[in-house]
Amino acid sequence: MGSYKGPSCKLCRREGVKLYLKSDRCDSPKCSFERRKYVPGQHGPVSRVKLSEYGIRLREKQKVRRFYCLSEGQTRRYYETANAMHGDTGEEMLQLMESRLDNVVYRMGLSDTRKQSRLIVRHGHIRVNGRKVDIPSYILKVNDVILLREKSLKSFEPVLIKARKRKLPNWLTADYDGNMYVYARVPSREELDVPVNEQFVIEFYSR
Repeated sequence: MGSYKGPSCKLCRREGVKLYLKSDRCDSPKCSFERRKYVPGQHGPVSRVKLSEYGIRLREKQKVRRFYCLSEGQTRRYYETANAMHGDTGEEMLQLMESRLDNVVYRMGLSDTRKQSRLIVRHGHIRVNGRKVDIPSYILKVNDVILLREKSLKSFEPVLIKARKRKLPNWLTADYDGNMYVYARVPSREELDVPVNEQFVIEFYSR
């Protein structure tokens, strides 16, 4: 998410929607978004300012950036790549973001947050089709096989116990006992729980 080092909960409050940036805390009574459903700032509870047409599209762009923990440059490049494809640009853009290795590691339940999954990839714990891949933005292809490094399995035992209890998305398959995870297919827009209007993101970048 660029160089942002501040509280993650502030981002949810700023965008007015839960982005699930802090794992289980987001579903607990401690969630800052639930306790303070107003924009962050020094003036306390204030009503949200009515946004201009530009502001609405800017907020949607920021929302998708923060949901997937992307930099501005990365988000723009995904838009440009999707725009060059032949399908629906908004859906293609989200599918590219969803196919990132760090995102799939998170979806598999091997990390609690996407930020954590980036560190897992960068620290060399992940193998793709038997090869070490330490680039979080690596785009997976259909039927790519993801493995945890053999030396990392013991340290990941508590994570795997927790992962078994999570609901796995339909486009992924996981064998937690056999240490094999497969990116089975590209998800459709209806299957993605991304709380954004991607059309507004497209309009922001194409203006």
